[in-house]
Amino acid sequence: MNGFDILDEFSNEELEVLVKLILDKGRLTETLSVTERYKKYNPDHKRYVNSIKNELSEFAANSFATMIRGHGVSYREMLMDVCEKTDTPFNKESPLERIENALLEKVLTDTWENLSAQEKEELFKGTPMGNVGGLGAGALIGIFRAGGFASYQLTLVIVNAIAKAILGRGLSLVANAALARLLGVLTGPIGIALTAFWTAVDIAGPAYRVTIPATIYIAALRRAHQSEQYKEFAFT
Repeated sequence: MNGFDILDEFSNEELEVLVKLILDKGRLTETLSVTERYKKYNPDHKRYVNSIKNELSEFAANSFATMIRGHGVSYREMLMDVCEKTDTPFNKESPLERIENALLEKVLTDTWENLSAQEKEELFKGTPMGNVGGLGAGALIGIFRAGGFASYQLTLVIVNAIAKAILGRGLSLVANAALARLLGVLTGPIGIALTAFWTAVDIAGPAYRVTIPATIYIAALRRAHQSEQYKEFAFT
């Protein structure tokens, strides 16, 4: 399942967010909890990761309100559908990771709008930007696009915000002292931005309660896993 294969690299802790999301937000229609592999291996989520992929694919198919399908859809289809529902500008012909990055940038842009002037100052404290003054969301997006440790930190803050919304706690991979300031400044505003996404599509269909947070989470974790900083910083 192209695109969903990144889940093979996720740890049990990282997969737990997706499993709980499916069971809680998709509780009226989910079938994961009745599969034999879930019953046999939970909470060793890696042992039934293909069942998790299939479930997400089915939820993605159900989010297409005007379509009746007897099968799931690809991750790319789910991603593009989520981008459309969150008003994320993207090119349908772009590579998968570029579309994912567009979605993550939309999250950061909306997050910027939820930051107070004081939080914006705190965010850039100690960076070459110093006093943000009249800077807009482009400053945050510029850091995200530049790569390196600061970009990696922003990615993990998005992961952490989703984990906290689903599990009520962050993941151990973001329990890093270097992330403490960013977590303090951004986790709340990112949570507000994510809640706005989910609330806006509630009327469109309950499947989006699963597909929107799942897609943002997968996109952020893919970027984190592909980062040079992942193994060096994630668990130190």
